[in-house]
Amino acid sequence: MEEKFADISGKPLTLDCQSHSSFCREFIVSTPKVSIGKVVACTCCVWLLAYAVFFITQNTAVLSSAILITLIGMMFHIHFVKVDHESLLIIGSLGIQVSSSYASGREITTFIEMSKIKDIVINEAIYMHQIIYYLCVLLKDPSEPNAVSSVVPLFQSSKPRLNCLVKVYKSCQEILSKCQ
Repeated sequence: MEEKFADISGKPLTLDCQSHSSFCREFIVSTPKVSIGKVVACTCCVWLLAYAVFFITQNTAVLSSAILITLIGMMFHIHFVKVDHESLLIIGSLGIQVSSSYASGREITTFIEMSKIKDIVINEAIYMHQIIYYLCVLLKDPSEPNAVSSVVPLFQSSKPRLNCLVKVYKSCQEILSKCQ
């Protein structure tokens, strides 16, 4: 079931909830694709500025470097910055798999065993000049069972708002309560 939400900046997000069984659910938060219009507009602005500098200086290195910088910048943005979707797969008896898929097709996946998970919570943080909420996994401290050793934030790139996080949180807590 796909629902529309917004991120902390007000940009649109979609949350796709898939229930594979009563102990297995997947949540996919997707952001809009890269806008070709914005890419073309930015590229034209940089190249027009470079052409103006070239016209004044008559140095062809300015044009070459502008082309090179925009191409490298676009590749960097698509491969390392622009996340198309993030997913959280929670399997009651096994653990949690967190994946991030970038616009270039690159994917990063992390798995956390259920025996290492203490809880999943919604935490708050100060981000720039506002308070934001984020979903995170609390990991057990191996030496002391009641303590938390570390916090793993989820949906770091998409940064969904609280109403979206509450939906994911409730569903995760439902699965965790069945397993413990």
